[in-house]
Amino acid sequence: MNYNILLDTDSYKASHFLQYPPGTEGMYSYLESRGGRYGQTVFFGLQYLLSEYLSKPVTAAMVDEAREFFAEHGVPFNYEGWMDVVNRLGGRLPISIRAVPEGTLVPTSNVLMTVESTDKRAFWTVGYLETVLMRMWYPITVATQSWHIRRIISDYLERTSDNASAEIGFKLHDFGSRGVSSSESAAIGGAAHLVNFIGSDTVAGARLANQVYGAKMAAFSIPAAEHSTVTAWGREGEVDAYRNMLTQFAKPGKIVAVVSDSYDLWHAIEKLWCGTLKREVIDSGATVVIRPDSGNPPEVVLRAMKMLAEGFGTTFNTRGFKVLNHVRVIQGDGVNEDSIREILEVITRAGFSATNLAFGMGGALLQKLDRDTQKFAFKCSEITRNGHSVPVFKDPVTDPGKTSKKGRLDLILRNGHFRTVSGQGSYGSVLEEVFRNGEILRRETFDEIRARANPREEMAAL
Repeated sequence: MNYNILLDTDSYKASHFLQYPPGTEGMYSYLESRGGRYGQTVFFGLQYLLSEYLSKPVTAAMVDEAREFFAEHGVPFNYEGWMDVVNRLGGRLPISIRAVPEGTLVPTSNVLMTVESTDKRAFWTVGYLETVLMRMWYPITVATQSWHIRRIISDYLERTSDNASAEIGFKLHDFGSRGVSSSESAAIGGAAHLVNFIGSDTVAGARLANQVYGAKMAAFSIPAAEHSTVTAWGREGEVDAYRNMLTQFAKPGKIVAVVSDSYDLWHAIEKLWCGTLKREVIDSGATVVIRPDSGNPPEVVLRAMKMLAEGFGTTFNTRGFKVLNHVRVIQGDGVNEDSIREILEVITRAGFSATNLAFGMGGALLQKLDRDTQKFAFKCSEITRNGHSVPVFKDPVTDPGKTSKKGRLDLILRNGHFRTVSGQGSYGSVLEEVFRNGEILRRETFDEIRARANPREEMAAL
């Protein structure tokens, strides 16, 4: 479909221009996470939304198309208002957006972004654009979940490895592209994950980070087998499939991953990897990553690690934990926040360093979440009527948790703590105007965003 921002809205939005009080000439709304699974969110994705959607002028053809659609759809449409935006304002959306810098970690129940009308005759555009703007929930939620999982893995690395900051970037690999609802979801969610990690097989996410945020190369991957490239050799040719992987990709200093559960994982590890192919693995100078892909993850990972330790031996690091020689393990099946924590705890208790293990996360990373994961809301908090500012809010008696904020808002940072306050332009404000009347006022680089999201660690790892 050809894109038309006037049709990228909820149907009922088209009739709202007739529903505001007489004399209304200004509108002010805000975005927040009201709570949810995590107590803090990582703000990310606004630059893409502005670049892809809001910075492109509305045209007369768009207005005509929208009028025709809504006439048949059964909903009133503000044809004269949108044509006024086209003819008088050059099609540039008459709004101002102030937002927290991308990559900022903000406690929930705080304002993350405000949206204000800049033209009295087109104040209603703020509400009309809510549908597009609300989609900020997705990159924020993916970046937030990824950030919190990074903390879990980092904690285990700090306890059990010699160089946690050098390892963390590759510990959670994005396997989610095929598990999302669209290529754009893969791009947005994939880029959001890369705020915290640099391993990904989601090409679309890396491309978005490169093109929209100026990364040279936001993500890296390695050659890896899938079941079809193993089973194509037949069960009797399993060892030949693995040997081919070594021949093609196992070079000194390189890494190659091989899924090994197409038939019998334990036979593959004991008889093939630790037997027939052991000398070839060692002589290659590469690190071979064995991937289980079925069974109960904690049990399978630990047993695989013990078998590999018996076959290839281990070295104790300075923290007294075992590190496998020549091989590693990646778990890509059944991976989520809870299983990651459980698997890491199991191998740690068994004396293995988290250095030995990486994770591949698919649908749970990019798809198994929704707007309510962090209870996102976009609400109007003020209108201007006959020249006077009027605070507005909702306060449902049936659900006090949905009470909204009122008036103009700002986010300030005092003594290391964020707090939402009334008013705008307050001392210590962290909200910056990034968009006004169709123009993007500030662009951030991916490096800046990553450094902001993970300031405690050496960003050389990212």
